[in-house]
Amino acid sequence: MENQKIEKPVSMFVIFARFFSIVAKHLEQKYGQEGLDLLADCVKEWGFKRGQDIAARAKAQGKDNTLDQYLCNYDMERSELFGYITDYGKEEIHQEFTRCVFAQTWMDADEEKYGRIYCENIDPAIASGYNKKLQCIHDKIMYKDKHCTFCFKMKK
Repeated sequence: MENQKIEKPVSMFVIFARFFSIVAKHLEQKYGQEGLDLLADCVKEWGFKRGQDIAARAKAQGKDNTLDQYLCNYDMERSELFGYITDYGKEEIHQEFTRCVFAQTWMDADEEKYGRIYCENIDPAIASGYNKKLQCIHDKIMYKDKHCTFCFKMKK
């Protein structure tokens, strides 16, 4: 036992990303692109439900599901495994992520194609579930651009 190296616990974010890849691989092996499309639909449905839960959290505090209540009632903690800057504008919120444990886990495992299914679908779905008028413009992605950018704003 004295020569055995004890590893630190793995982040829940890493565990989630690994599980997601396993599910994606099995769906692809069994159903091909149709399986990956099904997974994308599941991500969208789960994201929409998460958005509804965020709106319910705001409502429980006597707040409406407005733009200014979105991130402060968000359902996922931000750890040091994410590097990001948030700029609040009058009618929009901009976020730039320079570090993402999800994307890094998928890139390290050469499973970027599975990570993209999650990354390209989750935030727009969460925003829509929170408020059907809230749009999420996700125009830069970690895999291609080495950072992610998001703009949240209400449709007119």
